[in-house]
Amino acid sequence: MKLKSLIIAASLAASTATIAQAEGVKVGMITTLSGGGAGLGIDVRDGFMLAIAQSGRDDIEVVIEDDQRKPDVAVQLADRMIQSEQVDVMTGIIWSNLAMAVIPSALAQGQFYLSPNAGPSALAGADCHENYFNVAWQNDNLHEAAGAYSNDAGYANIFILAPNYPAGTDALTGFKRMYEGELAGEVYTQLGQTDYAAEIAQIRASGADSVFFFLPGGMGISFLKQYADSGVDLPVVGPAFSFDQGILQAVGAAALGVHNTSQWSKDIENETNAAFVESFQAEYGRLPSLYASQGFDTANLLISALEVADVDDADAFRAALEAANFDSTRGDFAFASNHHPIQDIYVREVIQEGDVFTNKIIGTALTDHSNAYVDQCSM
Repeated sequence: MKLKSLIIAASLAASTATIAQAEGVKVGMITTLSGGGAGLGIDVRDGFMLAIAQSGRDDIEVVIEDDQRKPDVAVQLADRMIQSEQVDVMTGIIWSNLAMAVIPSALAQGQFYLSPNAGPSALAGADCHENYFNVAWQNDNLHEAAGAYSNDAGYANIFILAPNYPAGTDALTGFKRMYEGELAGEVYTQLGQTDYAAEIAQIRASGADSVFFFLPGGMGISFLKQYADSGVDLPVVGPAFSFDQGILQAVGAAALGVHNTSQWSKDIENETNAAFVESFQAEYGRLPSLYASQGFDTANLLISALEVADVDDADAFRAALEAANFDSTRGDFAFASNHHPIQDIYVREVIQEGDVFTNKIIGTALTDHSNAYVDQCSM
């Protein structure tokens, strides 16, 4: 079933669109579809809609809006979805600063929110909520795995950097939680920054033996290209966000051999993942990223809950979400008590397959890993 048959309001490339099937459950998706972070939101959207199409259900309506990576725009869209569109469930936000602007208010208005990406520490800890579920990870997780891997790799004096926003703070906090060596430097860059000459000069002068960075989307593309051109010859490690499928095609050979951490990879061996990778590539003409897998899993979690509970029965629907009775691209899937995943996090290496740059799993950094904020959640 081709997704283009579902599009009735506008092109998916437009800043706003409504994908509707029939009256029933209404999902509000606010995500980033324009600007430097558009690739992330497009992949989440495409993975989500692929799962809806494959389910064969005609009772799920998805209203899609572009937040333009602007908190004020996201807040306005959320208010309209809740108050005018009267959506039953919300999803889609990529960036943690937008999540913190939108999600607490949405929850206070009785919404269920299923996060396919952003997992800020506040929503895992003190501000956790019974109607908030993160289907991707808690922000710290992949960075914790990178810290653990850095220990195994023998890095003893690493330079770390990330953007100055909630996910960037969580990234370096998570890395330092697991990393046992010294820090040659710690830098927060501007969100959306594209020129890293000053930071690369700091790395060069720092005496570091390695570099850890978290720079998602276009930020990661800019940094990796400039780093490769700089002649600084230090090993690099990072989370999958800086080495996802879209970034790798833009960076090319400069990323070969780099190790990164992820809860998902196209070569995880289970039937659901193999079928997802094949069907996503057939539908969209490109390999899926971890963002696409997260959108796909989020939709399938929703569908699994709708199979056994009415969204209007909040207690039953919440229990159905907590059961997580769906086939995940990651294999076994379960929620911790604060509604964040318990999962393995892998180490991947950037490789080239024909003309395509991609990742392959070379090990497991953390097994059945939860998050550091469970005890702060009073649910």
